[in-house]
Amino acid sequence: MGPLEQINHVLNLLAPAWFLALTLACAARVWARFGLPRAVWGLGAQVLLNGVIGSAIIVGGLWWFGVDGKMGMYAALVLGCASVQWLLCQAWRR
Repeated sequence: MGPLEQINHVLNLLAPAWFLALTLACAARVWARFGLPRAVWGLGAQVLLNGVIGSAIIVGGLWWFGVDGKMGMYAALVLGCASVQWLLCQAWRR
């Protein structure tokens, strides 16, 4: 496998984490209009933090399970990123 294929595999491995990070940060802005707490950090910082945490969870799941695509890994990804977004929005104060 050449270097371009390896880069493609790594990007495809991390794509769900970054897509979820962007979706969560944008959804938090929409939900803030309905009375939910708004995040103190900007959109870019939320996406970056959720993306890094999500990428770490994906890589940890790949190490733990030995293969990519396990539902347990994706469940941990959703729970981890949602918890980070909850903390960023300071939702415990509501």
